[in-house]
Amino acid sequence: MKLERKAVHKRAAGKPSIRYRIGLGVLSVLVCAAVIVWFRSPVMAPDASGSVTAVNPKAEVKKRELLDFHMDNLTQGWARYTDGMMTTKDGGVHWLASASDSSTNAVLSSESVGVSDDTVSWMSGKEQNPSVIHVQSTDYKVLKSQFLTRNVGWVQLENGTNAEAPLWVTIDGGATWHPKVTADMAKEMDAERVRIQAAVKEAAFYNEQETAQKTMEAQWAVLPETASPGDVVLVRHGQPGEITWEGKTYKLEPFGAGYFTYLPMSLAIKTGSYPIGDSMLTIKAKKFQTQYLQVTKQMETMKQETKRIEDDQKKIDKVRSESQGEFLFSTNFIKPIEGILTTPYGYTRYVNGKFDSSHRALDLAAKEGTPIKATNDGIVALSELLYLTGNSIYIDHGMGLFSQYAHLSELRVKAGDHVKQGDIIGLVGTTGFSTGPHLHFTFWAHNVPVNPDLFFDTTPFHWLPAPGANPPQ
Repeated sequence: MKLERKAVHKRAAGKPSIRYRIGLGVLSVLVCAAVIVWFRSPVMAPDASGSVTAVNPKAEVKKRELLDFHMDNLTQGWARYTDGMMTTKDGGVHWLASASDSSTNAVLSSESVGVSDDTVSWMSGKEQNPSVIHVQSTDYKVLKSQFLTRNVGWVQLENGTNAEAPLWVTIDGGATWHPKVTADMAKEMDAERVRIQAAVKEAAFYNEQETAQKTMEAQWAVLPETASPGDVVLVRHGQPGEITWEGKTYKLEPFGAGYFTYLPMSLAIKTGSYPIGDSMLTIKAKKFQTQYLQVTKQMETMKQETKRIEDDQKKIDKVRSESQGEFLFSTNFIKPIEGILTTPYGYTRYVNGKFDSSHRALDLAAKEGTPIKATNDGIVALSELLYLTGNSIYIDHGMGLFSQYAHLSELRVKAGDHVKQGDIIGLVGTTGFSTGPHLHFTFWAHNVPVNPDLFFDTTPFHWLPAPGANPPQ
């Protein structure tokens, strides 16, 4: 049998087949994928040194050591730590690092508000100096304390305590302490600042700090505590409200740290003791003399012009009912002129033998054209010619109190003008129902005429005798 040999085609050396190259490419891709998976595995990935690293426990944070602190006021202060200076401008809600403690101290000191003002030193909390504070059944020793008011204060604890913070704050006089100031606490601090500022404003009106403290710390205060028919007293209360007095209701208006109103006494009020809140007002008897005047028939008929008189009275009553809601004066009241007293306050007056009225003003005779001074600071409420009182001026001194000037020959101010004590507002005359040149002068409290003699060389805030002094007779 004859064998046949098939011809076999041989590849040229060095030329791999297409199938071989495809297989090699697939293998390369698989190897790369395996390497990527290896190194991304959290368990199998090595660290930079090629060995497995153990997890270290969290390092303990060392507490900062406080060296000193100072609050300039209820918003600004600084705290010095071993590693730097911190300052606050919002009462301690936020503390910011400061580059220089010397410059910071200078800036803060120059911006001090002075909430512990000497006029209200009893509210400053200067006497509070706790040696320990009590926090959650634990007592912590105090290294330094600073109270700006009786309610708000800070303490620095002694070093080495395990307290949450080295600097603690209170807003309730030390009843509770806090390691930081919250936004709500900051609001209460701001309210405290407003209260202090209001107290400083009011305290400046009293003649002595001790009198201011006594009056402002009382729930009710009556200035003065003794009065007579035709007088007026100033009432202070710690809360808003109203007072009913002789059939009328008077609203207590806010001023300073309290609420005030004038209470006018009628000439008919009976003697005795009257409760005003938890205070007492004593009314003493006072005898008024009688005056007899003779006028011409022409003058007498002036009072028969009832329509003109009523129209003027409506205008006057309206003006005297619109008073500024604060005390516009800050100094003593003065006499508007140095004239001759011809008719004291409270005289029972008869004209041509007939009862006319109770004269609830002072008549001061003076030469026509004599300058008339404003008795104190205020706003001119009315300045015009009226039928009976002639050229007349009413000045609003705030809180329902007005001064009246009548029978002037000339008006030097107009309604709306702001005047100061001693400003010339007009000249003495004899206009209206008048028998000769003089100034008819009085005060009105809530549309009731009151004794001007109470005001001269003083203010209602000085009507309460200083502690240890004898009350006025």
